[in-house]
Parts: sequence; structure tokens; C-alpha cells
Amino acid sequence: MPKAPDPGLRRAPKAWSGRLQQPSSPTLESYSTSLPWDRQLGQYDIVGSRAHAAALFRAGLIDQESLDHLLGGLEEIAEELSGGSFVTLESDEDIHMAVERRLTELVGEPGRRLHTGRSRNDQIAVDLRIYSRAACTRLVRAGAGFEAALLHRARQERGTLVPGYTHLQRGQPVHLGHHLLAYFEMISRDLERLRACHRRLNVSPLGAGALAGTTLPIGREESAAELGFAAVSANSLDAVSDRDFAVELTFCCALLGVHLSRLAEDLIIWNTTEFSFTTLPDAWATGSSLMPQKKNPDLLELVRGRSAVPIASLVGLLTLLKGLPLSYNRDLQEDKRHLFAAVEVAESSLLAFTGLLLEIEFQRAAMARASSDPELLATDLAERLVASGMPFRQAHEMVGLAVHRSREAGMPLDSWLRASWQELGLPFDPCQQNLFSARESLSRREQIGAPGPRSTSLALRRCARQLEGTRRWLEQQARLGGSAPAV
Repeated sequence: MPKAPDPGLRRAPKAWSGRLQQPSSPTLESYSTSLPWDRQLGQYDIVGSRAHAAALFRAGLIDQESLDHLLGGLEEIAEELSGGSFVTLESDEDIHMAVERRLTELVGEPGRRLHTGRSRNDQIAVDLRIYSRAACTRLVRAGAGFEAALLHRARQERGTLVPGYTHLQRGQPVHLGHHLLAYFEMISRDLERLRACHRRLNVSPLGAGALAGTTLPIGREESAAELGFAAVSANSLDAVSDRDFAVELTFCCALLGVHLSRLAEDLIIWNTTEFSFTTLPDAWATGSSLMPQKKNPDLLELVRGRSAVPIASLVGLLTLLKGLPLSYNRDLQEDKRHLFAAVEVAESSLLAFTGLLLEIEFQRAAMARASSDPELLATDLAERLVASGMPFRQAHEMVGLAVHRSREAGMPLDSWLRASWQELGLPFDPCQQNLFSARESLSRREQIGAPGPRSTSLALRRCARQLEGTRRWLEQQARLGGSAPAV
């Protein structure tokens, strides 16, 4: 239950107190504060406020002395925020008003001028966009680290045989490197989406005011350029109420979480005694408080479990937005708890999973034994029959019958066929066709995207180029950040 404010505490005046002559209810203040969620926007609010102060100076609305006082005060608050000494009051509605209140305490009258030509509506929108832009970059950086780990392990395991599965049933042999590169493709798409999200959200709402701009001569383009935005918003109503970028970023986190969860599930299954395809180093496992023999893949299970958070956040954001009329409504205060939770889980899961992925042990002998089942090459036999002129449906039925009869006889498929191929009506002895070697089978699978050795080598090089492209993008963002206010 929310704690009611202590009436003995010092209270900050409200920015809107001129209209309402009675003090606000302590219960209302406790219920409506967003400080538990938006405090982490403090440094981004400093960045936006610096740019707005400079815009006021350029417009002739404050003098050089006031600008210097404002920038100095904002710098002091930034140090308090980063050092953990910034104090909020229970009467502060949000971090934005807390910063303005503290600024006025530090510099006096100039602090009361900073909000000129600015509403909390566009102030919050610009802070959230700066946060989201930085979050996209952090996620791409963490994702690039995860891709590098996948690529490293795929190179190590490019020749390791492992069964490929459908319906959790063994299907056909592949290389473990090929399996890992499938996840590289998923993460690569995630990073492309994050980069596209970064590009689309890089639009400044500063100057849109409450909903209809301002009559004061504040240059929006100059402020946008100072903040590193590529453009300014084209419609003031949309600028203050748009949260598409938050939805898109949350979706990116949700789908990324799904992909991480799928790999975690693969590794959890492979780590079971029944599979024994992987072994977790002790540093990346936990034990049981009751059963001494247990070694549990808790990190993988948490990655799988926490993937639910951005999914829930996405549903929460969409539900929050679906009935809102233009323009700003206080409902939008709740956007941050969803967005921040999604970003935090996605980034922490990437970082933790990267460490485990680099150290997990793949049991090549166990994988090779599982891949040696001749039934995994039943499709190769059907395709060889097709190549000899047999219709595929007939070949499929004939090989399926051979699998059934070999199981009835309790014999491996190749052993049964060696003795019974003529009885079955096959046009040749498949055991003389070198059809039951997994490595030979893979050597014949060299189409683009297939798991053959040459195809896998090409895929490794292509993935390395993609990773290098992501790193160049990150370097570009770092350079662009050098000309924009640092956070």
C-alpha cells in the first residue's frame, strides 16, 4: 500500500499551483508520483534542459549570466544524480519537477525561467526519446557481444555432428556450428530492428509545448541538432502523445527475449542426462538445497523465464495506448515502468548469457553417437531413389516401410537393408551407395544456407561481415555522441 507523505516534511510548490488554491491531498500525491520509475531519467532530463536553456538564450529570453547560472546548476545536479546524493521530496511529482525544484534552490531566479516555452509534455517526450536512443545503442552493443560469442563457438564446432530436430524428434544430422549460426541469424535480425528503431525515434519533440507549440521565438531545429536528433517532429499533437517508439523498442526487447529463450531451452534440454550433449561449468550452475547430486542450469532457466517480462511489457504498453485521445494524458506516465523493465531484462539477459555461452562445454562424442543413427539418413535414401527415377511419394513410402520393418526386427536401418533390400524391391543396395555416413551426407548439402562444410564456411564469413557492420555502426554512434551532450 502506498505510504502517505509525512506532513512534517518540506514540501515543494507545484508547477500548476496557481490554478488550484487548496493543497493537494497527500493520498493523491503518493498515488500519482512517478519518481520510483522515472528517477533514472534524471541525467537525460539534464541533457534536454541544457539544450532548452541554450535555446532560450538564442531567442533572447535569458541573458548570458542566467544561462551560465543554469548550466552550472544543471552540472551540479548531474553530479548529484551520478553520485547518488540527489535528494527528492515526497511532494516532487516526478524527476523533471525534482530537477527544476533543485535547480531553483541552487541558482534562484534563473531556475524559475528554465521552463519558459516548455511543457512537461514535450520535456518528458524528449527525455524518453534520448533514453530510448541510448537504450537501443546499449542493446545493440550487448547483442554484438552475444553474436561474437555465437560466432566464436560456431567456428569451434563447425565440424561437430549433432542431430537436427523437428517436433523434438531426431530428423537429420547437421553440424553444431550450423545450429548455432541459426541463432546468429535471429539475433542479427533483432539488432537490425534495434538500429531501425533507433533511426525512427531520433526525432525531437522539444518545442511542441503542451500540445500546440509556443508563441516564443524558440528554434526547434537548433535544439534538435544540439541534442543529436536527426529531425524535429512534424506535428505538435503527435509529438507529445506519441509512444510508438517505446512500443517498438519494447517489441524489439520482447522478440529478442523469445530468441534467447529458445536457445536457453535447447541448452537446457541438451544438458539433461537423457541428452548429455552439454555440460555446464560449475561457475555457471547451481546446486539443490536438498538433493546433493543436482547441478541445475538456473541461469538458462532465468533467461527463459524473464523473457516473459518484455512480452508482458509490450502487452501493457499497447493496452495503455489503445484508448487514449489526443494529445497528452496522464496515463502515459505509466509507459516508463513497461519500457524500462523490458530494456533492463533484455540487456541483462544478453550480458549474462554471453558469459555462459563462451564457457559451456559441448560433448562432441555424445552428439556424434546420436548423429550416427542410420534412420537420420532415411531422407537421403528417398532422395537417391528419386534421383534413380522413382516418384518421390513411392520412394517415401518404400523407405518408411523399411524403417518400420527394421524396427520390428530390432535391427539398425542400414543393417536390415543390407540383408533385405531386394526383398523390399529397391533398385540397388543402398549400403553400397555410401548413404549411411552422416559426414558424407553433409558433404552433399552445399546449397546456400545448407549445413555442408563449404556452405558453413561461407556462412561463417558472411556472419563475420555482419558483425563487423554492427561494430562500425556502434563506432559511428560513439562519434556522433561526441558532438552531442554526453549523459
